[in-house]
Amino acid sequence: MGQRNLTSLTEFVLMGVTRQPELQMPLFMAFLIVYTVTVVGNLGMIILIQVDSRLHTPMYFFIKHLAFIDLGNSTVICPKMLANFVVDQNIISYYACATQLAFFLMFIISEFFILSAMAYDRYSAICNPLLYNVIMSQRRCRVLVGIPYLYSTFQALMFTIKIFTLTFCGSNIINHFYCDDVPLLLLLCSNAQEIELLIILFSAFNLLSSLLIVLVSYIMILRAIFRMHSAEGRKKAFSTCGSHLTVVVVFYSSLLFMYTQPKAARSFDTDKVASVFYTLVIPMLNPLIYSLRNKEVKKAFHRVCKNQCKL
Repeated sequence: MGQRNLTSLTEFVLMGVTRQPELQMPLFMAFLIVYTVTVVGNLGMIILIQVDSRLHTPMYFFIKHLAFIDLGNSTVICPKMLANFVVDQNIISYYACATQLAFFLMFIISEFFILSAMAYDRYSAICNPLLYNVIMSQRRCRVLVGIPYLYSTFQALMFTIKIFTLTFCGSNIINHFYCDDVPLLLLLCSNAQEIELLIILFSAFNLLSSLLIVLVSYIMILRAIFRMHSAEGRKKAFSTCGSHLTVVVVFYSSLLFMYTQPKAARSFDTDKVASVFYTLVIPMLNPLIYSLRNKEVKKAFHRVCKNQCKL
């Protein structure tokens, strides 16, 4: 196939999760259920926190934004992926691919630093309980959410513009179920070493810096908990961190699994499995973890239901 330049390339073909015909319908049904649960769970969490005044606290402010990010991340990926199971060739236009990449990067990078902000919030609540309301003021909470959004938007635009202003040539088939940066780099005929290096550096920085904040926060939290004399106090402290710690472990373990594999052992199939996990499964699990492990959320849900029944 001859060289395609930027102006002649108008679409890409997404290979999808699998090309095995017998798996198409079972996977379609499975991912449809996953996406439905994700939308209901995250949208429900956002609405519940918004309407119940008792959940207007810093912790739930961050949970609401995490739910928004998970909902956005899943919605950017899943509908187009579901279409791949019911059509012969899943085509995505050039500009739709660029848009999908930009929003995916924005949401996934935001998630790193929202989880870090949540760890800092739990550290403040347990290690400085008397000053908690002063430390986690409304203004600081907005800053801790606003900076990740601005930083992730900058990074998403930078990588998307850099990739889509280079020249594509040869095949327009993306060996993935969405437009991701690494599969797109393989389709470039321009020298992509600079953008590859930038992706590696920023990915490492995002992962390690956010993980470091989480680890330091939890080391300080554990020190504070072990100093507590009351068993009830320790139990209460652990319960306030339990949901967030579960979310953090699931999220970072899936990413570390992907990034720490030896290059020789890595394949697009294992990358796809890891991608399915952190783009589709984790956004579904997060609201379930926070609702099932959190008594305040359960009580808020019952209060809202009771109020609606009275109306």
